[in-house]
Amino acid sequence: MTDGIIFDLDGTLWNATEQICKTWNMVLEEYPYIREPISVKELEGCMGLLLPDISRRLFTNESPKLQEELINKCCDMEVKYLSEHGGTLYPDLEKTLALLSQKYKLFIVSNCQSGYIESFYKGHGLQKYFTDCECAGNTGKNKGENNKLIIKRNELESPVYVGDTESDRLSATEADIPFVYAAYGFGNVKSYDYIINKFSELADIFH
Repeated sequence: MTDGIIFDLDGTLWNATEQICKTWNMVLEEYPYIREPISVKELEGCMGLLLPDISRRLFTNESPKLQEELINKCCDMEVKYLSEHGGTLYPDLEKTLALLSQKYKLFIVSNCQSGYIESFYKGHGLQKYFTDCECAGNTGKNKGENNKLIIKRNELESPVYVGDTESDRLSATEADIPFVYAAYGFGNVKSYDYIINKFSELADIFH
């Protein structure tokens, strides 16, 4: 019997790539010599990665110090913007969260920076549906370890993890919990315990 549902954020609960791309390119305007503007497609290919890996991928030719400076400025800008304007929620998201939260404790675990999950909450008024959250920016740990932290902290016995990428699947395996593949997201995952083609299908699986 499932007693908790842990969600990835990007590609699972929302798609904020257009908004993030806009804010990151605003930062890059201060550094016109570094590279061309970042594309949405490039950013989608980074979803699920840890921030140091994203900065190395997008700012390949820069020093580690400048890579860190750039990614920190980008993240600060995006959190501020998303807190005010939000991203693009997947269809029927709040309706489905409301249904699920009546029966299960809901959580978010992401590889994002500190403040990013909170920007999702603030931008859409959704914190009321979630019991707890954790991210790499807070703990310095990967998604699998943060799943374990959420499970231990909330005394969960039979949770599941919902995500859209191979790294999400691996994080569920690391935490020894079932994986629900959100096939509408950014990734391509071939092994899973459950699959959903739209967010609302979670209510059919966990009814």
